[in-house]
Amino acid sequence: MKFSHSLQFNSVPDWQDYYIAYSNLKKIIYQLEKAATQNGTEPDLESRSLIGDTGRAMNVFTPALDKELSKITAFYTKIEAELYGELHLLIAELEQTERTLFPESSSHVARTTLLSPAPSDPHRVSVIKEQNSKQRQSVVSMSWEDGAPSSAESSSKVEEERSPIFRIWTDKYPEKAQKFRVRIVNLFVQFSELKGFIDLNMTGFRKILKKFDKITDNNLKDTYIGTIVKESYPFHSITKRKISHAIEQLQSMYAAICCNGDMDKAEVELRSHLREHIVWERNTVWRDMMSMERKVEAAGVRQEAVQQVISGRKRRGSVLGVAVPSPGISVNLWAILACLIVFIALINIRLFDTPEQQNCFALLTFVSLLWATEVIPLFVTALIVPMMVVFLRVLRSDDGQFTRLTAQQATQRIFASMFSPVIMLLLGGFSIAAALSKYNIAKMMATWVLSKAGTKPSTVLLANMMVATVASMWISNVAAPVLCFSLIQPILRTLPANSPFARCLIMGIALASNIGGMASPISSPQNIIAIDNMDPHPSWAQWFFITIPICLIGDVAVWGLLLWNYKPPSNTPVNFIRANREPFTRSQIFIIAVTVLTIILWCVESQLADIVGDMGIIAIIPLIVFFGTGLLTKEDFNNFLWTVIILAMGGIALGKAVESSGLLHTIASHIRIIVDGLSPWKILVVFCSLVLVIATFISHTVGALIILPIVASVGNSLPDPRPRLLVMGAALMCSGAMGLPVSGFPNMNAIMLENETGVRYLNTKDFLKNGVPGSCLVMLIVITLGYGLMLLMGY
Repeated sequence: MKFSHSLQFNSVPDWQDYYIAYSNLKKIIYQLEKAATQNGTEPDLESRSLIGDTGRAMNVFTPALDKELSKITAFYTKIEAELYGELHLLIAELEQTERTLFPESSSHVARTTLLSPAPSDPHRVSVIKEQNSKQRQSVVSMSWEDGAPSSAESSSKVEEERSPIFRIWTDKYPEKAQKFRVRIVNLFVQFSELKGFIDLNMTGFRKILKKFDKITDNNLKDTYIGTIVKESYPFHSITKRKISHAIEQLQSMYAAICCNGDMDKAEVELRSHLREHIVWERNTVWRDMMSMERKVEAAGVRQEAVQQVISGRKRRGSVLGVAVPSPGISVNLWAILACLIVFIALINIRLFDTPEQQNCFALLTFVSLLWATEVIPLFVTALIVPMMVVFLRVLRSDDGQFTRLTAQQATQRIFASMFSPVIMLLLGGFSIAAALSKYNIAKMMATWVLSKAGTKPSTVLLANMMVATVASMWISNVAAPVLCFSLIQPILRTLPANSPFARCLIMGIALASNIGGMASPISSPQNIIAIDNMDPHPSWAQWFFITIPICLIGDVAVWGLLLWNYKPPSNTPVNFIRANREPFTRSQIFIIAVTVLTIILWCVESQLADIVGDMGIIAIIPLIVFFGTGLLTKEDFNNFLWTVIILAMGGIALGKAVESSGLLHTIASHIRIIVDGLSPWKILVVFCSLVLVIATFISHTVGALIILPIVASVGNSLPDPRPRLLVMGAALMCSGAMGLPVSGFPNMNAIMLENETGVRYLNTKDFLKNGVPGSCLVMLIVITLGYGLMLLMGY
């Protein structure tokens, strides 16, 4: 792996701006090489420098190195001061606690437990080392004068067996021990990250100087590393020893409080926490979201094959050493054949008066079956739609004559309808989500909110649910649960085994993310589909007026349900989440300003319709600004959820075909007869119930693609037309269907979460016990509060 990639994947995400700018320095080297070549300096085979003027190269490159070194030194000094301050405070509080608990043996405590540095010497530390073979402890004291270690070093041996104070800590005061345990683990992780910060930057300096020397035929590496880098404060041997002793100090405290003095056990446990931390901290939200979305999408295709391989039912042979699947027809192929048989049968069984309606009904059924069973990827099914629309010639003219369009005419019509303004709105939403995620803005804001929640389980649960809902508004309900699950890892890893609060917290985030899917027009694809079926399109202000109260009350209702079902103990030890202390950078402020401006324009779009035409035009603003300024790159553009975009385009094409063929009017007429005489509220209840059942078992987006065009047509045909009310109510229920693990991405993500032993936190029973009643609660809110709000908006 290239070092630039290694630096990206091994750096602390919140510190990325303060690592050595390896890629930029490499570009400087290549620019110098290019400039020399353009000036006529020909590269010799291996004996001459690739850059003729080595003095100029040194004058350009060395200041860039000095700038990076100064940046690293300033940041390191700041973080080190903060961490040592927390360490000294922790030791002082530990001392005070022990003196309070054991006043009769305070002198004994001072000899056998880890003490705070003396006030007169803030750099004095004590380290307890366990010798397991003889159950002894050795206390090694080392002091620094002005940051340098003194030559005086003393040690004392304690011959007694395991200290009774350690047993008292673990047996008599578990809550107090847990409080210190959480703080020790956090400090251990942070000091370990700081140590890794030094090592990674030192490797960066070595590699970039090696590259510079190779291209310029210089010998700058040895001189610069030896006389400048190693003499700077972060890379000095004294600094490294200070960090190592601080880590040993934390291990000793952990052993004393949590492991009855067993240093080996303490080291193993602390390093396991560090590994868990690295797993979630080193992955950016956007990359995780992309990876997990692809896994979920592929799960329906590969799950059966994987199960067959695991159970041994699928045997493989080999030809010339190459594995070959054994003959046979897979379950997916059988399902595809069944769908084709249904399609061919519907083509030939005369159910409608015109061939356009007959063919379109066969197409609608065929595509719905493929989407529902997911025997092929959803976006591939979406690509089938425009092809079949043309082949079956289901489109008719709009001139009132309803003549059947030719293949050429149908091709132009269907492709023109697929790239609609709502697709551009989806792209604009993706660009905002990518910027908020890439520059850690969403995470910084989320941690700031969670830092105010304290450690009370019920409050922490509600805070996390609100964060998940708000995050779903802006970075979609696909990325939001990934972000929130990464934020709660410090809480999960410090909870006792089989803690009900762990399941409660994970379930709360999943359900809140589903509820957040209805919060804004870009929260989820079903909202985009709903907007496309509403004429005129609702403004963002109108959408927020309806959905924000529903989401807030929905979160509170589900929060109460979770507390009722899990009843987490009030004394559950909950790790405190620290807010990001770094100030916002200029890039982050700029991204926030552009995002807020775009949202404001979306909210007042109806007043600007004569200028901007549609919300899709406004959505181009963040695309141009973020990519034009270089804040987002072509790699970020390639990482957009193009499968979702293709799925939405296929759904729009299918809706156009159903409408143009006349099938939609026919189906709506039959449904209108069934609901004839019912009030709009009762019709809303019927459709919401239908959507709730369907979207529980299939994708929310697929449910919206199939149902919302029919709902809109029925709403238009009512004596008192209410198409926008019915469409929006049904769209909201698509997000509110969350009764099973397969009901939406947040649920799929939640059930995949495992603890450190590889055991899943949740099972299907958790979703049946919480997701099903939670869905019913959300439906009750939609058909009561939501119905009233939609009437107020004139829907």
